[in-house]
Amino acid sequence: MKFGLAVFSTDRGLMPGDLARTAEENGFESLFFPEHTHMPVHRTAHFLPEGGDVPVEYRRTLDPFVALTAAACATRDLKLGTGICLVTQRDPITTAKEVATLDHISGGRFLFGVAAGWNREEMRNHGTDPRRRLSVMADRIAAMRAIWTQDEASYQGPYVSFDRIESWPKPVQAEVPILIGGNGPTVIDRVLSYGTEWLPESRPDLVGRIAEYRARAREAGWEDAPVTVFGCDPDDVARYEEAGVHRCVFWIPPNDASAAHRRVGELTERLGLDRPATRS
Repeated sequence: MKFGLAVFSTDRGLMPGDLARTAEENGFESLFFPEHTHMPVHRTAHFLPEGGDVPVEYRRTLDPFVALTAAACATRDLKLGTGICLVTQRDPITTAKEVATLDHISGGRFLFGVAAGWNREEMRNHGTDPRRRLSVMADRIAAMRAIWTQDEASYQGPYVSFDRIESWPKPVQAEVPILIGGNGPTVIDRVLSYGTEWLPESRPDLVGRIAEYRARAREAGWEDAPVTVFGCDPDDVARYEEAGVHRCVFWIPPNDASAAHRRVGELTERLGLDRPATRS
């Protein structure tokens, strides 16, 4: 079992490089940053089923690719992930360049966690129709794969179209890991269609869904069906490991550097992590 950390990296919390060093020095395998470019003041989509405003960190989130680049430069082995990147709100050619650049700078340590998003007004501000967000996400990921794998890339899809473009660097990894986020009824379809791994949030019913996912993956000819679970509690680890999860990710406080350090220390002790040898 691998253990990772996730945090809304903001202008009020630990700097990305400091947090990344802390994670690596305490034996964590990975670090994930979410994304929101902005937060519309008036929203029709609720953050929670019962309503209420979003936490302050959603308004103050650093750009994940810039923050992860700082994290990459401060570490040696730590995996660096978006958790998640809102590809429905991004230009695919530019995002393909950012993914490849970060994978190049980090020496192949990038994990591309993606999802379609929930904030309708945020999507509309980026020119995306929320009703088509899932098909837009699939099309943009396919277009990015073409750019990563072809010297002269061409792609024709319902939302993305280009002919014979050149873009370097290419990712270091032969296949960029694409972790499809979400817990909805059709998420397993999306993972098996164009992902490499499932990235659900911890839920009471998740073990049953994981069994379904792994069975369907075997039927589809997958050799393995990796799962990274977000929002774990240390008490969840045993049951998720038994279910076949290979990575558990734990949230840490976003807006208080001291609280973040304390939480990392608590998790290190609870999980029994071995701290790697100090870098010379």
